[in-house]
Amino acid sequence: MEPVSRRAAVLGAVGVAGATVVGCSALSSAQTQPTVNPTAADPGTASASPSPTPTVDDTPRWPLTGKVLKNPDDAKHIAVAVKVPDNRNEHPQIGIDKADIVYVQLDGYRDSTGQSGTRLVPVYHSKFADTVNPVRSIRPVDIPMLSPINAIIGNTGAFPWVLDYAKHYDKYLIPMKSYMATKGTGAYSILSNRVRTWQGRTYYDRAVACHPEKLAKLAKKFTDGPQQMYFPWAANDDEVSTEVAGEAAKSVVVPWKTGSSFSMTYTWSEKAGRYLRSEPWGKHVLADGTRVSCDNVLVIKAKQVYGKIYIDGSIKPNYGGHDEPIHDIINTKGTFYYAHGGKYVTGTWAKGAVNKVFEFTLADGSPLKMAPGQTFVELPNTKAKITIKG
Repeated sequence: MEPVSRRAAVLGAVGVAGATVVGCSALSSAQTQPTVNPTAADPGTASASPSPTPTVDDTPRWPLTGKVLKNPDDAKHIAVAVKVPDNRNEHPQIGIDKADIVYVQLDGYRDSTGQSGTRLVPVYHSKFADTVNPVRSIRPVDIPMLSPINAIIGNTGAFPWVLDYAKHYDKYLIPMKSYMATKGTGAYSILSNRVRTWQGRTYYDRAVACHPEKLAKLAKKFTDGPQQMYFPWAANDDEVSTEVAGEAAKSVVVPWKTGSSFSMTYTWSEKAGRYLRSEPWGKHVLADGTRVSCDNVLVIKAKQVYGKIYIDGSIKPNYGGHDEPIHDIINTKGTFYYAHGGKYVTGTWAKGAVNKVFEFTLADGSPLKMAPGQTFVELPNTKAKITIKG
């Protein structure tokens, strides 16, 4: 049995050919309101042909997938996000494939130390997984990621300063319905086959499971669901940016550690009509044998900030004594890559206040238009060398 890290335990709680390598320069200060440069793109990226003028789309859609919504009342329930560890020894996972959006973020260490793994945040709204496992703790970036969605977050807690940060913005999300805070409600359970013992102690870090539909019933606000489209959805297939001016993207490789290592890979499958996801050690496969895949891959390169947090536009010191990394996505901008259907486009992303959605501008100055469907969002460092093979 491997040693247990200081972050690992929820203790006793149950009582390359043709490859293009692309980079990005440093971002502007997080205190500066974003000014998007419509021509900003990585060196060597060909300018795309101008996109047609987008049509006005008043079709009712699921806000997190962009898919057509037959009955608008079906969307009137809260979205549920769940914190899921993604280190190798915490696999296999359960329920990731049912999410509308899956975020990939740092596990909780500095990338530069070489210790960092990744953590996932599947978000459920158009449908709920029955069970999501394992479940772990909140990260600072969850606040600006999930505030525009008004989500409730399934979790096992967080460092005190992270919880204080989350509570400061509880007008936008519900972060405090953790495993220990909801015992007896059925929102969480323990999977007995994932309980482990090491050096005579029992650990439940891999065993906590969340049940999103039951967790959703604990919400006393945001019960009408997300009130805005989270991504810029195309009105029709012809309007999707990758169809208008995309370049070939048979695979997208996203490194997470210094030296472009610990990479997540998305490989286009004509047969499946989706991107198949792989972890650094091999195919991303769930406990039931399902290969993880998605319709859209969105890479948002963001600066990693340490020793400070952002509250109401002001920088404050990290007051918890733990140097939790923060993906810098408030009042700033950077480079993005969007892949769909075996093609990709690139441009500049910008995000305003904590509760504002991302805005995406292509290299030719036109707005990004995404295909409806399930989206994986990777949040690597600005220095990460994204490799796209055509």
